[in-house]
Amino acid sequence: MAVLNTFERIRALPMPYQTLLALYLCQRMLPNYELFHQVTGFGDPKPLQGALNACWEWVWQPKKVKVNFARWQEKVDDETPSEHGHDMLGVYPAMDACTAISTLLQGLMDNNSADFVSVAKVSQAGVAKFLELTEGAEMSAEQRRKLLREHELAVYEVEVQQAMLNFLETLAASQPQPSQALVQQVRQMVADEGVSNIGVSLAD
Repeated sequence: MAVLNTFERIRALPMPYQTLLALYLCQRMLPNYELFHQVTGFGDPKPLQGALNACWEWVWQPKKVKVNFARWQEKVDDETPSEHGHDMLGVYPAMDACTAISTLLQGLMDNNSADFVSVAKVSQAGVAKFLELTEGAEMSAEQRRKLLREHELAVYEVEVQQAMLNFLETLAASQPQPSQALVQQVRQMVADEGVSNIGVSLAD
């Protein structure tokens, strides 16, 4: 039997669990935006966290909680930096965090699995871009490819996504809808991990 890659495994999850995985990845990326905001004074992390909070509440009780995903998406888009006008590396991870949250919200509006897969891709690609711009900046193409395959951040990103998939796949087999306890547990996992996808500490 062929081994499914990360993105195929996400597609195979029930939609509520795809949402939960995407939420987890977005929450892990948020410190990158918060650090950028602290350094530059640009934007406001509060609407980003507000959008995530609304989704965390909604994902385990979608029939009870009404969320205006489009309105939250507008708020996130308003706080999204552009690489024009910010001559610093930190703008890219900050943009990625906004893109991931906006993509998550789009997926919830359209009930579209592809958007949840895209969140995982944004997180992986964000790590790769960060490495290319930092340690890989002066490298040859071959050295850079090796860096992106072997660097601990790149390896860790894939491992984190797969570990969360292992966890959610097991649970999804027995309960079609994530419970409140599970949602709180996944949220706590982000806090316990303590670092973003590019290694920014949540405490910074």
